[in-house]
Amino acid sequence: MSRLNLSHLRKMKTEQTKIAVLTAYDASFAHVLEQAGVDVILVGDSLGMVIQGQESTLPVTVDDMIYHTQNVVRGTESVFVIADMPFMSYANSEQAIKNAARLMAEGGAHMVKLEGGAVVADTVKQLTDRGIPVCAHLGLLPQSVHRLGGYKVQGRDQDTADQLVNDALILQEAGADMVVLECVPASLAKRITSEVDMAVIGIGAGSDVDGQVLVLYDMLGLTPGKRPRFTHDFLADTGAIPAAIANYVHAVKSLEFPRQEHHF
Repeated sequence: MSRLNLSHLRKMKTEQTKIAVLTAYDASFAHVLEQAGVDVILVGDSLGMVIQGQESTLPVTVDDMIYHTQNVVRGTESVFVIADMPFMSYANSEQAIKNAARLMAEGGAHMVKLEGGAVVADTVKQLTDRGIPVCAHLGLLPQSVHRLGGYKVQGRDQDTADQLVNDALILQEAGADMVVLECVPASLAKRITSEVDMAVIGIGAGSDVDGQVLVLYDMLGLTPGKRPRFTHDFLADTGAIPAAIANYVHAVKSLEFPRQEHHF
């Protein structure tokens, strides 16, 4: 069985076939996700909170990410695997190249994801020039949560919306092949999706994007505390984890999720 690759993901965007993405951090869950039809697994630094019990993603290390990425890759045969680059692991280009190379060579990732707009464009170019595929991340940036003053919707006013569009175009020019848009108004996400050629994956970004991603534990209703507004408890609908994940995939691909109540 061959792995999904970037060419296939680009074709899915062109053909307007929705891309179903979920996070996973271990081999067993990764296998279940693959069997349920998930296209892409994101080994997210969200593991800091849902696996390690941290208050944020900030304490997660490159070694943590390599370990969990290895587990996910071992548990799968066909999905495309993206690994987050954790906080301050790409503060400069030299550091970014070293750590991204480790995530791919040691961890087995097929792409790395990093947060930030135009400020990280040179880093993105340095990585992609060396054959390292990059997924950008715009909107709400969990690694910058303290600077942003909490988990807030981004891009509500015209100036910041225009800046996010500009950031997306700059990152694409630098070589990014994909971008995650988190917690932005649905209208802005639709605008960005129409203006870039790279695949746009939304989380709290409406339905007019190329695909959706959720934290696995959120969509299973397992995350302690208040669940984010843009998520849905698919496990409550089915009572079985494999069925819940399959329902998520179906809902994404059939445009049944996200619904209006999940939009900003």
